[in-house]
Amino acid sequence: MLKGSRAMTKSPKFAFIKAQWHADIVDQALIGFQDQLADFGLDAAVDVFDVPGAFEMPLLAQKLAATGEYDAIAAAALVVDGGIYRHDFVAQAVVSGLMEAGLKTGVPVLSVSLTPHHFQPSEEHQTFYHAHFVKKGREAAQAAVRMANLYRDLTPTPVEAVA
Repeated sequence: MLKGSRAMTKSPKFAFIKAQWHADIVDQALIGFQDQLADFGLDAAVDVFDVPGAFEMPLLAQKLAATGEYDAIAAAALVVDGGIYRHDFVAQAVVSGLMEAGLKTGVPVLSVSLTPHHFQPSEEHQTFYHAHFVKKGREAAQAAVRMANLYRDLTPTPVEAVA
């Protein structure tokens, strides 16, 4: 468990959204996320949602957060320059949308959305980004647990009336 936090009184529940573009790489973030939770020894539930692309993640994150079922939500995507559109505009819209979803709902929404400057589907890039997404997934799990603990610490417990 992480230092500086009360132990969770109930098992945390997280949502993990994955964009399907470059799924072989993006899926590694989920593996890292789940591995980190296991390393913490948490009996956490992780509901996984696949969306067509990165642009669809913020709306789903907001809808999931609004249910009140999740302690935190992580969203993973690899947004690359395909030569057709400006991928940096898409990436900015996605990250801003994820932040807005968290701010509107009060549920932490974490981004594992990466936008490399020069991505090629070469073996070298595939190998690098597979490992990098595992690392980023682990970092997202650390942040999710820390934020869930922090939010629970900030939530006042009901005080019984003194007779």
